[in-house]
Amino acid sequence: MSLWDAIAAAIGEQEHLDFVIEDRRPVGGGCINEAWQVGGGGRAYFVKLNAPGLLDMFEAEAEGLNEMRLAHAIRVPRAVAWGTGDGRSFLAMEYIAFGGRGDGARFGEQLAGLHRKTAGRFGWHRDNTIGSTPQINTWTDDWIDFYREHRLRYQVDLARRRGASSGLIDRVGELMDLLPAFFTDYRPVPSLLHGDLWGGNMDSDRDGNPVIFDPACYYGDREADLAMTELFGGPGGNFYSAYDTAWAIDPGYSVRKELYNLYHILNHYNLFGGGYAGQAERMAGRLLAEVR
Repeated sequence: MSLWDAIAAAIGEQEHLDFVIEDRRPVGGGCINEAWQVGGGGRAYFVKLNAPGLLDMFEAEAEGLNEMRLAHAIRVPRAVAWGTGDGRSFLAMEYIAFGGRGDGARFGEQLAGLHRKTAGRFGWHRDNTIGSTPQINTWTDDWIDFYREHRLRYQVDLARRRGASSGLIDRVGELMDLLPAFFTDYRPVPSLLHGDLWGGNMDSDRDGNPVIFDPACYYGDREADLAMTELFGGPGGNFYSAYDTAWAIDPGYSVRKELYNLYHILNHYNLFGGGYAGQAERMAGRLLAEVR
């Protein structure tokens, strides 16, 4: 069976219809997966492709999409089917036609609604990926322990193996020892997070409804999602004031946002190298200056 026949069969089985792909076209924008829009019988789907060994990554993404949909807070593409065919893994989901970034205030309100979905502990029932890097989500009672071990330590260990400088390793190591100092008057709750909420993973549909996609979900401090919206181009308009009205942002966020974005910059170093190591070391230095 060809790849496209396997995808059509998987979609048809899950949608309870006889689906045939009548047209397909590549879609740009991603750097990890190959992406396509496929259609037939008046229906359209968005399909991601990758190596067969990465099916687990797609399964985790599908579960993350469906976890966010269960919050009934913000529009999220519906994961339809995933599997392998002809030496590729695939994930098929609802196709949403985008219409531009849309109303920042509505996005802020709805993201706060997503974060209102909480769990009893920090983490998730399965690991997933941040980009193509494994992301460890082992359930943990304490947020500081979770963030130290499953976010910063995991990334800095990868950076050490990649050949990062002792300056970077030592600064992040010292920072991990001092993490409690950032939380003296703040107690995060385990909120459902998108987990990778940069500008490329958010948009609006043609009716102006905010849409988020490509998640790296887990339950953690909602400030981690807010922080990433400021890292690589985020929502405009009144997003932050609307979020703050819906659920007040703690004053300490202005410092902790750099702590949370350090995780993503370390990950970018581990994925792409280059100047991200120096950026991470400078970030760690500024954070240490706050608590020494």
